[in-house]
Amino acid sequence: MDLLKKIKNRSAVVGVIGLGYVGLPMIIEFGKAKFEVIGFDLDEKKVKKLNEGRSYIKHIPSEEVKLLKKNGNFKATADFSLLKDVDCIIVCVPTPLTRHMEPDLSYVLNTTETIAKHLKKGKLIVLVSTTYPGTTDEDMRSILEATGMKAGQDFYLAYSPEREDPNNKYFSTKMIPKVVGGYSQKCLMVADALFGAIIEKTVPVSSTKVAETAKLLENIYRAVNIALVNELKILFQRMGIDIWEVIEAAKTKPFGFQAFYPGPGLGGHCIPIDPFYLTWKAREYDFHTKFIELAGEINTSMPYYVVEKVIEALNERNKNIKSSKILVLGLAYKKDVDDVRESPSLKLIELLKQKGARVDYNDPYIAKTHKMRMYDLKMVSVPVTEENLKEYDCVVIATEHSCYDYEFVAKNAQLIVDTRNATKGIKNKDNIVKA
Repeated sequence: MDLLKKIKNRSAVVGVIGLGYVGLPMIIEFGKAKFEVIGFDLDEKKVKKLNEGRSYIKHIPSEEVKLLKKNGNFKATADFSLLKDVDCIIVCVPTPLTRHMEPDLSYVLNTTETIAKHLKKGKLIVLVSTTYPGTTDEDMRSILEATGMKAGQDFYLAYSPEREDPNNKYFSTKMIPKVVGGYSQKCLMVADALFGAIIEKTVPVSSTKVAETAKLLENIYRAVNIALVNELKILFQRMGIDIWEVIEAAKTKPFGFQAFYPGPGLGGHCIPIDPFYLTWKAREYDFHTKFIELAGEINTSMPYYVVEKVIEALNERNKNIKSSKILVLGLAYKKDVDDVRESPSLKLIELLKQKGARVDYNDPYIAKTHKMRMYDLKMVSVPVTEENLKEYDCVVIATEHSCYDYEFVAKNAQLIVDTRNATKGIKNKDNIVKA
């Protein structure tokens, strides 16, 4: 196979569509492996920054991008006609949910239509975006085969789920095992060779559907267990028991237990979304995924629970939520990143405003909000100063960034509602409420 030879001798040109939290780390690894890489994105600002050697993602240093440019084997573009010059195409586009919690595959399908316009014999197309089983060898294949070419014969088609964990200090893209499934054995062989060139270990599976479902299982497992501790948190608070202390005690068991932690809701592109992809697909088989849906119901209810705790805490201090000034600490969906995708902080802000509160936020990594599919808050991060903290009726800790001085916050805030156990080491807790 000509493409297999080109992959092995590094003469294959790799195209990555989508230059976000998944696409950019992958580009860097292909660049380090001496492949010529072209990054495709509709966002002209991202394209411009990358071509100038600048990163727009906090945990990816600009030095990494500069090195790619210096080596001369990378360029970013918004011109998708250049797909004709690419041998291997990796699709890293969003797969969100609609407002009715149904899969929105428009990004994947529109991208596939674009690829089809430039499809030539011998190319490899790999989807890495999280989706329901059947997307690759049913939905994508039908679009690509409308060109008259056949998957497994004229071109190669595969699925290999992304496993990015932004700012993980222990597992980089290269170190995380890569599950790979092909439409045919030949497709699998080529895709496995491509990822084997940049990843320490690949995990070949029997089909694209198995690979797609493995990704869903990984995140459903997390969503269900997080829902469990979120529900127990509410129960234990009524019982006067600290859920965080319970978890710390339970995780000392050296087998049979993995610690999961409660919070104000789920964030990130995977865990709040992926379970509903399987739930939707299950309907085709007349199957109702009760367990998954219950977990989703619990997790999506958590921002509402936090708001109720804020209202109760204010009431105990003879204050009304309406017209109260509230500061939300942390906009990112998890600590020490600049990623706001599906962040529960967004929902918290929306709900607090609906209750009549005047809401600000602080996040050291997100200077201002940008327009998103579901939100357009038009807000700017306010500084965490002694003067500012004393002005707010309540400070809600939504994201436990390491750079926050929680002793300082506790000393100057009138009231704190802590959703992350960030204030666990503070002795004087008269103004702190756990939520």
